[in-house]
Amino acid sequence: MTDRDRPEVHMQRAIALSRMHMEAGDGGPFGAVVVRQGIVVGEGWNRVTSANDPTAHAEIMAIRDACRRLETFTLAGCDLYTSCEPCPMCLAATYWARIDRLYFANTRDDAASIGFDDAFLYGEIGKPLSVQAMPIQRILGAEARVVFDAWMAKDDKIPY
Repeated sequence: MTDRDRPEVHMQRAIALSRMHMEAGDGGPFGAVVVRQGIVVGEGWNRVTSANDPTAHAEIMAIRDACRRLETFTLAGCDLYTSCEPCPMCLAATYWARIDRLYFANTRDDAASIGFDDAFLYGEIGKPLSVQAMPIQRILGAEARVVFDAWMAKDDKIPY
């Protein structure tokens, strides 16, 4: 087994990114790398505060970087290494990207202990829309459904 095939090597890179960019003031202490066949194909670190983007989490940024570099919207055949257990948004993005395997270092409880608590989000996800903390209301469903029907009829669609 070569160094590039050892999960610890890739996790060390994710952790190094988390420290380097936290110390540089880019955002919170989170880093991530996407690896395909032992080679890093995407890197990311938390840029929430530096980019003024609440979705600029390390995992999202690494997925975006890998997709850009590989010129694809699917990362099947890739693994994600992240310095912390992903939040619900990042976990969902990992599934949407079709990543094969996820490795993490710090846990969500570790993150909560330093002020990054995702428990509220995990709790909201399973609730019916009518009782979630943020008011959520469906409107114009029939109008929007017409576009979905057109998608289904589209001969040249690219499924994902």
